[in-house]
Parts: sequence; structure tokens; C-alpha cells
Amino acid sequence: MRSDLKVFVVDDDASVRDSLALMLGLAGYRTAVFADAESLLAAWQAEWSGCVVTDLRLPGASGLELQAALRARGIGVPCIVITAHGDVPSARAAFQAQAVDFLEKPFDDAQLRGAIDTALALETQRVVRAQARRADEDKLARLTARERDVLECAANGLHAKEIAARLGISPRTVEVHKTRIMTKLEVRNMAELVRFAVLAKQERP
Repeated sequence: MRSDLKVFVVDDDASVRDSLALMLGLAGYRTAVFADAESLLAAWQAEWSGCVVTDLRLPGASGLELQAALRARGIGVPCIVITAHGDVPSARAAFQAQAVDFLEKPFDDAQLRGAIDTALALETQRVVRAQARRADEDKLARLTARERDVLECAANGLHAKEIAARLGISPRTVEVHKTRIMTKLEVRNMAELVRFAVLAKQERP
């Protein structure tokens, strides 16, 4: 498990916050506690990662509304919803919003830790994917506008002569561009080149 992951506990009951933080801390988890959704959202920092354990009923925004607010801000941390007032519609809404679990109080500590472990494993995968995408975007940023044009044509299966005719340059120049593109993107084959071409299209407005 990544050492920078943290469990963000959101509950308006101070005794619940303290007991969960103590239990999780003794089990080796890093925690941060908040009394309401608004406090977590106001404190959130872009570099934070982990999972959120939120009560369903909170003063102000509910746990489900907190889930929605996180997603609206592009914050992809997994959420676990806990409640003493569970019902089928609430559980359905939580899972439709991609909650990892919906636990009714009183729940077993091992059950919560299991849900947290699942959430943190998902978060680790998400963070790794995000880091890989940023690395790819940094590589793409090294390309000139002409090299991006050549990349798109090559990924569409055009040969050097066809690319040259389309872009109004010589086949030899196309080959030079392709060599530079392969070096800048650190790719070894056409499959990897196509992956970058797809990413480049996604970046375009």
C-alpha cells in the first residue's frame, strides 16, 4: 500500500470521529477527520489521495452530496458511506455514485477495514494511471506542431510518401520527423505510437 494514502473520515459525531481515527491509526492507517462535508471540501489539496469514509447524514451537505461534489471537482478518491439510518434508496444512490461500500452502524471494525483496503487498492491503481498519463502528456508536449501532424498521419496507417504528399514535405523529411517523434516519445513500435496519437486527439479542444 502506498505510504501517502490517507483515510478521510467525515462524521459530525465527535466520538465516532475519534474512535474511528484511533482504531484506524492503531491498524496502521493515516487519517484526517472532518465534522462535515464542507470542511473536507474547503481543506482539500490537489496532491491528497486515499479514500473518504463519510456518514450519510451530515449537517449541511449529506454524504451522498459530498460524493457528488468530489466528482464534480474531478476528485476521484473512492468513498465509503456509513450510516445508522440505512435504506435501500440511499444504498442504491451511493453505489450508483460508485461508492466502494455502504455500511450500516454498528458495523464490525474488520468490515470497515476490508472496505478501506479495497478502496485504497482502487486509489493506488487510479493514482498510478494518472501519473502515467501525466508522463505521457509531458512527452507529447515535447513535439512540435509538425511532428504532431506526422504522428497523426503515421498512426492512421499512412506511409512516408503519403504523409509527405498530405503535408507538402519530402518523404525524407517525414522519416526525420518520425525518428525524432520516436525518440521524444520514447516508443519502440507502432502500437505505442498509436497510443500517443489517441492521447493527442483527446487533448485537442
